[in-house]
Amino acid sequence: MPRTRWTRHPLRVSAAVAAVLAALSACAGSDDGTGTGSGASGDVSGEVTVFAAASLTESFEKLGARFEKEHPGTEVTFSFGGSDALAAGITAGAPADVFAAASPATMDVVTDAGAAAGTPVTFVRNRLEIAVPPGNPDGIGSLRDLTEPGLKVVLCDETVPCGAAAQQALDAGGVRLTPVSYEEDVKSALTKVVLKEADAAVVYRTDVVAAGGKVAGVDFPESAGAVNDYPITVLGQAPNAAGGEAFVELVRSAAGQRVLGEAGFGTP
Repeated sequence: MPRTRWTRHPLRVSAAVAAVLAALSACAGSDDGTGTGSGASGDVSGEVTVFAAASLTESFEKLGARFEKEHPGTEVTFSFGGSDALAAGITAGAPADVFAAASPATMDVVTDAGAAAGTPVTFVRNRLEIAVPPGNPDGIGSLRDLTEPGLKVVLCDETVPCGAAAQQALDAGGVRLTPVSYEEDVKSALTKVVLKEADAAVVYRTDVVAAGGKVAGVDFPESAGAVNDYPITVLGQAPNAAGGEAFVELVRSAAGQRVLGEAGFGTP
């Protein structure tokens, strides 16, 4: 069974799936199931809850701060984690306004359950890189180098998009790799390298950029065939549908795309 970890980052933090689901009845009771400000009219206000892939953490936190500044009286609350865990939470009834996934496959879990409002839209793309310690002490230059004896390599679990993409790249290169661990999301995989608990990890280019000088990135040709599209949607039972729509508009705007581009994301 895949491991899950629910993480709430600033602008506010909460702990576990159980707590999220426990809030469902309270949220439903507060708006009689119609959603705060449902519809396009009226000013955006109140809490906007966004479930987003872990690789979007830094970019979305910047956009959340911008959103709050542009819409006084709003508060953006993020849940970042593996897209599979987030999708499972949404289909189980966790209250959220927006879902941004790291692959169409994980978004399909939500749309197939009838939990999306409308058709999700791809807003960015992401490629893989090999994250290594600064200076690349092991001289890693390709996927095949990851099979060197004694090298500690970490991958994301195949149930999450970064893991599925990594396996696709490994298959394309004919590389058979036994990692020392499979991690529940891309940030966990990267952290292993940052903490020197692993010599390399296959992660997204954006996570290498976000880590700054804590890691170096090694590009490899097989990544071109394992590019992940990131879809976003407002959710059908959004407690604050108007706020969710406004946040999606910001993400897709020129300003939002600039923030995401600076983080290393590509355009669809």
